[in-house]
Amino acid sequence: MRIPSGVSGFDHLIQGGFLPGRLYVLSGPPGSGKTTFTAQFVAEGLRNGENCLYVTMHESREELVNDMSSYEFGFETLAASEQFRFVNLANKKGKRLLSQSSSGGGPSSVQSLTDKMVAFVNSREIDRLVIDSTMLLELFFTDGEEEMARFLTALKGCDATTLLISEMTDPSAYSDEHFLAHGVVFFHNYLEATGMTRGIQVVKMRGTDIDCDIRSLRFTDEGLVVDPTKRVDF
Repeated sequence: MRIPSGVSGFDHLIQGGFLPGRLYVLSGPPGSGKTTFTAQFVAEGLRNGENCLYVTMHESREELVNDMSSYEFGFETLAASEQFRFVNLANKKGKRLLSQSSSGGGPSSVQSLTDKMVAFVNSREIDRLVIDSTMLLELFFTDGEEEMARFLTALKGCDATTLLISEMTDPSAYSDEHFLAHGVVFFHNYLEATGMTRGIQVVKMRGTDIDCDIRSLRFTDEGLVVDPTKRVDF
C-alpha cells in the first residue's frame, strides 16, 4: 500500500505514493514549495480521515493556515479537524503538549526531545508527521551532527509517515538527514529573463523505481502541480 502525497502528478514519480511509516526529506531553497508540499500532504491525510501532526518552531498555526488559505486544496477547513495537531516547539504550549507524553521533567536535551516526540506520535496514533525544519531543530542540539543523527534514527522508528524539511540547496551535497532518510526529494528554482522556472527531483527513494530526472513544478490555485512528463534542465 502506498501513501498518496496530495500533490498532483508527484505520485507518478514514485510508483503511486510514499511507502508508509518511513522518513522522507524535502530539500531546497526558500520559496521553492517545500512548505506548500507538506501542507498538501497533510490535507490529503485529513481528507482520508488520518491523524496528522505538524511540528515547527518558526510560525504559528494561524500563520500556516493563512498562508495556505490562498490555495483551493481546502487546508483551512481541513486544519480545523480534531485529527490535525499543530505543535510549535518554541512556545510553552508546544513544550507542555509534548511533555504530556513522557515521564520526567528534566532539562531540555536531544534525548528528551526525541523521546517525547516519538512517544507523542505513537500514543496519538499519528499517521502523517511533518517537521519544519532541520535548521531549526539544530537549535536544540548542542552536539551537532551526532545528536541530529540520533534524532533522525529515532524518527525512523515512529509509526508515522514523516516529511522532514531541510534547508539544503545543493542536490550534489549530502548531509546526515539525506543518508539516514528512506527518501530524498529536491526542489529547484532557476530565475530566467522570462521568469522563475521550478522543478522537483526524486534523488533517493528506497523500495521504489525512480529515474532522478528533474520534472516541471508549478504553483497553481490548487497548490503545487507536477508534470511527470515534462523534464527540466537547469
